[in-house]
Amino acid sequence: MPLSATPALPLESFAPAFGLGNPHLQTLWGALWRTKPTVEHQRERLWLEDGDFLDLDWLGTPSTFAPVVLVLHGLTGSSGSHYVLGLQTALAKRGWTSAALNWRGCSGEPNLLTRSYHSGASEDLAEVVGQLRARYPQAPLYAVGYSLGGNVLLKYLGESSGDSGLHGAVAVSVPFRLDQCADRIGMGFSKVYQAHFMREMLDYLRKKQRQFHHDAKHEGLATLSRLGTPQSLGKMRTFWEFDDRVTAPLNGYINVADYYRRASSRYYLKAIETPTLIIHAEDDPFVFKHSIPEADELSASTCLELHAQGGHVGFVEGSPRKPTYYLERRIPQWLAALHHKALKSALKRR
Repeated sequence: MPLSATPALPLESFAPAFGLGNPHLQTLWGALWRTKPTVEHQRERLWLEDGDFLDLDWLGTPSTFAPVVLVLHGLTGSSGSHYVLGLQTALAKRGWTSAALNWRGCSGEPNLLTRSYHSGASEDLAEVVGQLRARYPQAPLYAVGYSLGGNVLLKYLGESSGDSGLHGAVAVSVPFRLDQCADRIGMGFSKVYQAHFMREMLDYLRKKQRQFHHDAKHEGLATLSRLGTPQSLGKMRTFWEFDDRVTAPLNGYINVADYYRRASSRYYLKAIETPTLIIHAEDDPFVFKHSIPEADELSASTCLELHAQGGHVGFVEGSPRKPTYYLERRIPQWLAALHHKALKSALKRR
């Protein structure tokens, strides 16, 4: 069911694949059992104002007036994540060009600065949007964010209000309140996800330390060493610990509470003016139901499409033998409808 101050563009229903109604099966299916789509990316390195870089992986060649979709992955993901590749493939079938953004240090090469990517890194997204807008000023630009990427996207949209540079946006399985999600992922079976993310995030940190040692970046190594010894860091088990000891100090936050408050997208939703679709499942094992925003928290340009089932970035339909993926059907459909609506409006104004 949609929650919005205005009607959604064509509404679609989702029914989980037979036998995959459990939220954990929905969540784990793509990572464990899906055959990844084969995509031939063209990589481009974007340099940021602070001297660091982000890598974009393009599918298709952008042109003057054709739409471009920027795809934003989630925590410990990359442009090679199954949901990114699936969406890019679906968009390519419609003839749309897409660019998958790898957050700092997520493209297979550690980033150059001590700072990391995180759930509030909307300034990085702003730089990417600014560079693409300057390069392709006539091309409609859309963005789709998953999980952490969806949180960054919604935060950016709220901060930029009517000047986002985007013609439309979709956010999927968003951790609207980071503090509450840090609690939720530490409960029950979700501890399995927490343990996986902790291993990946600690590996991210170790790779950066090794690269800094190789490049003789003594100042950066000193900053990282102040976070704690490898032994003490390896004893961390929860998001609260990691974000307090690593994420917050590396990225200019006072502490974990400051980070969670300033980076949680739920506090920015009312200011969004860009047409935005949020897709979420009530059974998301990362997000409490009470973390999902109410209708009066949404702006008039935002629609929350809330499904009873779907897990976290799951939404697997069809059957286990012949699965199909709701997100790869719904997102291109919604973007295409929005684009068509914009074109009709532009023609009427002529």
